[in-house]
Amino acid sequence: MRKTLQLLPLSLCIALALPAMAAEEQEDWSLCPVGDAVPPFEDAPATDATAADRPNAPTDIEGGSLSRESDGENIVVQDNVRLSRGDQFLHTDVLSYNEESGQYVAEGGVRYQDSGMRILAERAEGDQNADRHSIQDLQYQLTERRGNGGAERIDLHGAQGSLVGSTYTTCDPDDQQWQLKAQRIDIDTEEGMAVARNAVVKIRDVPILYVPWFMFPIDDRRRTGLLYPSISMSGRNGLDWKQPIYLNLAPNYDATLTPRIMSERGAMLGTEFRWLYPGGRGEFYGEWMPHDKLPGNEPDRYLRDDNGNPIAGATLPEDDRGLFRLKARHNLGDGWFGGRWQASANLGWVSDPHYLDDFSNSLFGRSSYQMTSTVGLYGRGRYWDAGLMADHQQLTDYTVPERNLRYDRLPRAYLNWSQPFGNWFEAGLSAEAVQFRHDVRDEGSRLDFKPYISMPLEGASWFLRPTLAWRYTSYGLDSDLADSIATDRATDFANDNGVPVTPDLIARFRNDSPSRSLPIASLDAGVYFDRSTTIRGERYLHTLEPRIYYLNAPYRDQSDLPRFDTTAMTYSWGQLFRDNRYTGADRQTDANQLTTALTTRLISEDDGRERLSASIGQIQYFDDVRTTLGGERPIEQGKSAWIADVSVSPSDRWNINVGYQWDPKFRGEDLASLRLRYLIGEAGVVNLGYRYRRNPTTREDLLEQVDFSFLYPIDQNWSVVGRYYYSLLDDKLLESIAGVQWESCCLAVRLVARRYVRNRDGDLDDSLRLEFELKGLGSAGQKTERELRRAILGYDRDDLYLVPPSLITDDNVDSSPDPIL
Repeated sequence: MRKTLQLLPLSLCIALALPAMAAEEQEDWSLCPVGDAVPPFEDAPATDATAADRPNAPTDIEGGSLSRESDGENIVVQDNVRLSRGDQFLHTDVLSYNEESGQYVAEGGVRYQDSGMRILAERAEGDQNADRHSIQDLQYQLTERRGNGGAERIDLHGAQGSLVGSTYTTCDPDDQQWQLKAQRIDIDTEEGMAVARNAVVKIRDVPILYVPWFMFPIDDRRRTGLLYPSISMSGRNGLDWKQPIYLNLAPNYDATLTPRIMSERGAMLGTEFRWLYPGGRGEFYGEWMPHDKLPGNEPDRYLRDDNGNPIAGATLPEDDRGLFRLKARHNLGDGWFGGRWQASANLGWVSDPHYLDDFSNSLFGRSSYQMTSTVGLYGRGRYWDAGLMADHQQLTDYTVPERNLRYDRLPRAYLNWSQPFGNWFEAGLSAEAVQFRHDVRDEGSRLDFKPYISMPLEGASWFLRPTLAWRYTSYGLDSDLADSIATDRATDFANDNGVPVTPDLIARFRNDSPSRSLPIASLDAGVYFDRSTTIRGERYLHTLEPRIYYLNAPYRDQSDLPRFDTTAMTYSWGQLFRDNRYTGADRQTDANQLTTALTTRLISEDDGRERLSASIGQIQYFDDVRTTLGGERPIEQGKSAWIADVSVSPSDRWNINVGYQWDPKFRGEDLASLRLRYLIGEAGVVNLGYRYRRNPTTREDLLEQVDFSFLYPIDQNWSVVGRYYYSLLDDKLLESIAGVQWESCCLAVRLVARRYVRNRDGDLDDSLRLEFELKGLGSAGQKTERELRRAILGYDRDDLYLVPPSLITDDNVDSSPDPIL
């Protein structure tokens, strides 16, 4: 039987000898020309085969003439020799092969192609029996990933191989802006490792990096080693160097150690440990700093209040500062009640309430005052979801007293169930039982039970949903909390009636197990009208969608109920159609009110895009709303503020969103917001935002900010970026960014300057970041793209329709650290 001629695994040899190629998958190659260093071979047969198909594929050899002088002599095929095997194709002028010795020589115009690459060479020779191969003077072009280069010689012996005088770049062959060149690269495909000697990275003809010896992986197997460092400079940290060290501990778990040096503050060690198994996964992250110089450099911020007075018991958090986070999940599979169950934990801890403020470099890290840790058991079925969990709060803002922390819920059990019955009815239940704990506040427990029945009627162009619910809430209060509530109620009664506060009066109002029970009825109805219309020659589907929502709930005196986890919702479009204007169960609003709302849309019949969406709505209060929370005032009979929301896209490049709330009682706006976006060319974007909010009760201004950001392409390669984020109310800069970037097919350089609020006292910090990116190889300097994506909506076109997070945040945040940290 004739031995199959195996040219040699050329594509594997070269492609795996190129470090850091995995990064290529995220690169933008849109600026690259179509041409390749080695163009496609037009005479190669078309095939869908892959490298995995080669062992079972036959080898076909074709040539102009075949000769052999005698048995045992070489078989010589010449004149347009073609060899095909699976995805492999070889063309040469002359091929000489000896069946007995296994030696072969291919000379003259050697061309090789497979599913991964194409090669041009002058000569290839080898010994099939000894599995030795050598190719001289070659050029290659990768096809599955971008990259091209050459080598003086490639020698292979079994799993061992060497590339002599090899080069690699992702640039156009006629404009090689950077190139990696190694004097020698030794490869071991069994171990999956390679050693490069005398490697040089050049930009144009200027060497920028020389490494006499380094080892790197050549396949997807994970290995212990150094990852790319992160380097930055800022006024707070000085020179900031992070050097990740990856530890491949086992196939299903690994770790990363990250030593960090900040020249102005000291050394820090970060660690990340990840694990994965068939039933779940987890991740642990921690960082520890034995001594931080920052508090000693700014002692007043830690030891004195805003008025300059010493804070009792305050100390400098200089030693043993740190943070940890644990996220874990275990799937329990199908189980009780026909649902799928899972156990999960999301735990976090910081060493001191200054930590996030000192180690974050964005407003995100300073927007919360507490860190939430949660652990629980959760299930979900077709008509229900349930959970048994516990959570704990830790203070992360030194400007907030401990008393303002939310209650810990130790434990909390909940059930939500909703199921249709027949063709007409739907029944459901929301239930919760929770124990509230706190270090400095009075404690108690709560049981909340809310069953309902609904009759959802609907057709193709209308819906009608009457719902009847009943809400029962009961409490168990500890003695101190019951006494405190009773004292407050007795004091209010005494002030209203002109009588003294006495122990008997307090005892009259004391109740350590208060409860509340009331029915809630609602009716939600709407109609959809639509028509075809033509505007400026374009056809649209024009809709008109009126909607009404009636809510009725009797008043219950809830002054004897505590406030554990309930706050008033911000008045918004969604609140027009809710049956309670509070979060949590400690307050249930009374109501006799009707919401009327109208929405209209213009939808392009050509591409289905929504070109216009405009909504307006208002609540009519037929009676005074007497239920209040904290310092709230009752809502008087009459009309609420108008809510209007408009979104317009006059073209594919323009988008305008406007939100407005106008209160007829005070003849003034409660909220105004504007977000305008314009797309420039294929990559540019300009954003303009304005936000204003006023307290609807006190009429005090809460927020007024303007936000302008842009990415402007000057030409195909150059672009400038910027952001100006300013608080008009405080007359203070929140963040400014200015940068310039140059990008070509294979090289990018970014220089970004940033000024931003560094702590809750409003102090500003400056930073300057310079990044060189050799596409397909790696980058040097601090990564800037993630920060620019956060600051400039539309920096990457795939995030155009994301809504930026509002800085009017509540305090319900998880334990995730600052993503820009």
